Amino acid sequence: MEDWAEIRRLHKAEGMPIKAIVRYLGVARNTVRAALASEGPPSYQRPSRGSLVDAVEPEVRKLLMVDAKMPATVIAERIGWEHSITILKDRLRQIRPEYVGVDPADRLVHEPGVAAQMDLWFPEPRIPVGFGQAAMLPVLVMTLTFSRFLTAVMLPSRQAGDLLAGMWQLISQVGAVSKTLVWDREAAIGGKGKVTAAAAAFAGTLATRIVLAPPRDPEFKGMTCGFVRLVAGFLQRSVAVLLPRSRRTGCR
Repeated sequence: MEDWAEIRRLHKAEGMPIKAIVRYLGVARNTVRAALASEGPPSYQRPSRGSLVDAVEPEVRKLLMVDAKMPATVIAERIGWEHSITILKDRLRQIRPEYVGVDPADRLVHEPGVAAQMDLWFPEPRIPVGFGQAAMLPVLVMTLTFSRFLTAVMLPSRQAGDLLAGMWQLISQVGAVSKTLVWDREAAIGGKGKVTAAAAAFAGTLATRIVLAPPRDPEFKGMTCGFVRLVAGFLQRSVAVLLPRSRRTGCR
């Protein structure tokens, strides 16, 4: 599923030719052609056989706790790594952000069409949902990082189907999809630190990709968080009777 989505993104969004995708991802040419020709995600995925790094990951994490910026070559030497350094570096890119602190002076530069930040907001008022029941419904907020264009839609739940339908509705309002959709680790999108199959299929269909924010990095999608706080504060001041307070967002 991940290869299928990435192949479509590289070809349709980045304009990368088939031959270059084959070299970049290390997959067969027929695999790339099949992914580009397919109308939907693959229905079968071969079970993962794991990685050689799995066995040494606890040792790697101990070293990162001592020095989060320790070079891969030094780590390989200390753990007695005898295999390809590439697969060790790939795992380090995934787990190193968990140990590297956030730079408070980091400056983020956003280019046109590159990213859209997604977040869920939970306004306080309970909405009638039928049969005499009322619920606090989530609001999906999308912010385009370059133009600061903000749009939102209220959803019936935070399940995968409603989140994906909400993303499609917001993207349709813009008329174009950004190259990257930034999410925090929402359960239906990537609660375990890996993009879910449903979310990957959605991204692959639109030739984009979903990037999950690293732990403890508020700047990663701070633009949407800031807008959510701004709107919540405005509503609290303007309609204090109807909206006495607004609680719970994915922002901290």
